[in-house]
Amino acid sequence: MKMNNRLKIGIIILTMFVLAGLILPLFNDVDPTKQGTYPKNMPISFEHFLGTNSLGQDIFWFLVYAVRNSLFLGVTVSICTTTIAMSVGLISGYVGGWVDRIIMTLTDSVIAIPLFPILIVLATLVRGNTSSWVVGAILVVFGWAWGARTIRSMALSIREREFINMAKFSGSTTLEIVFREVFPYVYAYGIVSFINAILWVINTEASLAVIGLSKVEIPTLGSILFWALSYNALFTGQYVWVIAPVVATVLLFLGLFLTSTGYNQMYATRRGHS
Repeated sequence: MKMNNRLKIGIIILTMFVLAGLILPLFNDVDPTKQGTYPKNMPISFEHFLGTNSLGQDIFWFLVYAVRNSLFLGVTVSICTTTIAMSVGLISGYVGGWVDRIIMTLTDSVIAIPLFPILIVLATLVRGNTSSWVVGAILVVFGWAWGARTIRSMALSIREREFINMAKFSGSTTLEIVFREVFPYVYAYGIVSFINAILWVINTEASLAVIGLSKVEIPTLGSILFWALSYNALFTGQYVWVIAPVVATVLLFLGLFLTSTGYNQMYATRRGHS
């Protein structure tokens, strides 16, 4: 199936961010978080592509590392949440009975718990020492439930189809049926869910960092904005310090959105729904 333009643009944007995050740090031998490395508040130049900030840091290199760390966190958490959601949803929907009731009770309990207030309370208790990986672990614990419920509903309808009965009569085990027969019908949703989860993770971590409730010494898209706002970058004329991470975040979110909706559109076309 030929990719649509929306998917192509999204993949191009994401590829640029991934390559920048992986390759560019190889050409830098200076710790971007170290303060006083360069003269403060230097303008844009060939030596400093985005200038330097009030902390004596190179804004460009801090942004490069921020994009890399945010993407790495988003992808890692998204892999975990999507894997859990797919496994739980498929098993719950296909097996049914008391297994489904127990799993759905747990799932609904997780959905009912408000995530962001929990993160704020935790971050406040250990203010300034909440690493992004602690935040990531909490996001995994609370981030799988919605996807699991959706996949369960898909599995419930698929298990009634004739080819499932044929698989049972042929002697296939429950796990073989779930992952060989049912999974191919829900994997497209899993891919879209995976991409959307990356966006959600990056947005949540950035929100905590901007208000100073995560370890802002680690470069992320949220921490760079935290430092810029803390040092009144807009009022002191250091517009690049704020604009650069905002533009990078918008472009990254746009790439994720276009990839998600573009893939969904391509899959719908393949299934004959558009």
